[in-house]
Amino acid sequence: MKIIKISMLSLALGLMSFSAIAPVQAIVSTEEITAITASTLVWKAETVDVGEIPQGTPKAIVYEFKNTGKTAVVITNVVGSCGCTATDYTKEPILPGKSAKITATYNAANKGAFAKTVTVTTSAEATPKTLTLKGTVI
Repeated sequence: MKIIKISMLSLALGLMSFSAIAPVQAIVSTEEITAITASTLVWKAETVDVGEIPQGTPKAIVYEFKNTGKTAVVITNVVGSCGCTATDYTKEPILPGKSAKITATYNAANKGAFAKTVTVTTSAEATPKTLTLKGTVI
C-alpha cells in the first residue's frame, strides 16, 4: 500500500513539473513579408516562343530583366538544358533599378518542335529561375 502511495505521489509531482510555454510570435509587417517573398528580378518574359525557324540557322533568344531590389544582383551561373543551347550573360553586377539580359542561342540542327530550358542562378534568389524557349525547326 505504501508503494502505491509513493508511486502516486511521484506521478503527481512529475506531472506538475511540466509547464506549458506559449510560443513566441514574431511581429512582422506586410511590407517585410512582401520584401521577403517578392523577387528582386522582374523578367520581361520567362517563356519565349520563336515560332518557325529554318534548320541549320542558329536562333538567339534574349531574356530581359530588371533589378527592382535595393542591392546589386550578380548572375552566378546560366546553363542550357542541352548542348544545343549556348548561353551568354552579363558578368557585371546589375545595380538596383537597372536592366540586363541573358542570351540563349539554339542551334536548330534537327527538324521538328523543340522546348528547351535555361537555368539562371543569381545572388538575389535562393532558387534558380528556369526560362523556356520553344519553337519548330523547319
